[in-house]
Amino acid sequence: MITSARALSALCIGVALFSGAASTTIAAETESAIARGGRLYDKWWSENGAAKPTGDHPAYTVKGGKYAGESSWRCKECHGWDYKGKDGAYAKGSHASGIKGIEAARNKDPAAIAAMLRDKTHGYTTAQISAQDATDLALFVSKGQGNLAKLLGPDNKAKGDGARGEVYFNTVCAGCHGVDGKKVKNAPPLGSVADNGAEMMHKILNGQPREDMPAMRALDHQIAADLAVHLTTLPAK
Repeated sequence: MITSARALSALCIGVALFSGAASTTIAAETESAIARGGRLYDKWWSENGAAKPTGDHPAYTVKGGKYAGESSWRCKECHGWDYKGKDGAYAKGSHASGIKGIEAARNKDPAAIAAMLRDKTHGYTTAQISAQDATDLALFVSKGQGNLAKLLGPDNKAKGDGARGEVYFNTVCAGCHGVDGKKVKNAPPLGSVADNGAEMMHKILNGQPREDMPAMRALDHQIAADLAVHLTTLPAK
């Protein structure tokens, strides 16, 4: 009886350890799906290889505007890098469309968000955004927005320690981007786009669509803010 009890106890401990490991794995896989959803939010046709859209998105309000046409199909173009839409950085200027952000969808049922992608307003077909794409994008909207309010100032600048960011950049990012942020020849110098703190944070956390860029979402998000601050010190030309 004692042996059986000990065996049962050992079995329970083993199941518990296995369950814990499985939960960690599931959580990690969820993070990778959220990061992919963030890249789809950025530019879905680059991330998933779908045909580039033509014409204006049906819900886009600025006909003939600077960002009409294919750009109007990017989620970020209407809802913003800061996810606040008309209530954030896109309240004015050439990106202003008067469309609300996605903050209200934070923590909502991802399945309901995925269904919204197919509704009359959004109108994404399965040829544009597959079922898996919709699932990943919905996960990002529901679970991946994070708390940018703490990491971004009202001027859309990241709030962090640039000196720490330099260490992270030089050891993690410089291999591809160069210590001056100018090594990638088919992209602008990082210093020339770094003033958009929300965009930098989004790309640091989720990666660049269809590029071999690590998504740093699983790390402390303050690291992303520190990196974004350092980027503002890099040359713009």
